[in-house]
Amino acid sequence: MLAIVGSGEYLAGMTAVDRDLLDLFDSPARVVCLPTAAGTEGDPMIDDWMHRGVAHFTALGADAAPVRVWDRTSADDVGLAEQVGAADLVYLSGGKPTHLFDSLNGSVVWQAILDVIGRGGLLVGCSAGAMIQGEVFAGFPRSHQGFGLWPGAHIVPHFDEIPTAVVSAMRLALGREHTLVGVDRNTAFLHADDTYRVIGERVTIWTRDDKVEFGPGEVPAGAMPS
Repeated sequence: MLAIVGSGEYLAGMTAVDRDLLDLFDSPARVVCLPTAAGTEGDPMIDDWMHRGVAHFTALGADAAPVRVWDRTSADDVGLAEQVGAADLVYLSGGKPTHLFDSLNGSVVWQAILDVIGRGGLLVGCSAGAMIQGEVFAGFPRSHQGFGLWPGAHIVPHFDEIPTAVVSAMRLALGREHTLVGVDRNTAFLHADDTYRVIGERVTIWTRDDKVEFGPGEVPAGAMPS
């Protein structure tokens, strides 16, 4: 199971959305909060992201814990990977997508995340944590390869907050061969059991031929690239 979130991680506006995600599990989920995308922002910010995540999910009834993966060295720490691998839900909060991708790519922690997904757990990524799940993501000075968990997709978080001209420029730079998936704030786009569902506000799917907005509820599977 995969979920991409536009923005608002750990804030009150995401309470109902995250409660729906936790309801995917039959018993209280074990959640781990990784601050990796904020790894260049210094220890106070790294710790703040972790503790906010733990407080948020604990208040929702989850068994939540911080895992201090903040760079490539920590992403290759076997002990931290074991903590991640024991989770039901792995949450990647926002920050710098290139730092997040480069820290996780090929690491033992990333393999642990894949193992969680493989046994029926859920990976949730907000903002940068959403962007890296796609086939490609926008970067400077050029686009960046993502993990491809959403094949053919270019994921754009904060979609309702980005000027139309900027979105059009992203679309032009990355090309029409990729499907742009725009996720609004306080919104999760869930892919589980071969279905897609919008939880929250709105998701925009811009394929080669169409640009369609979807509100809360199930999205036809044909709307997304396979």
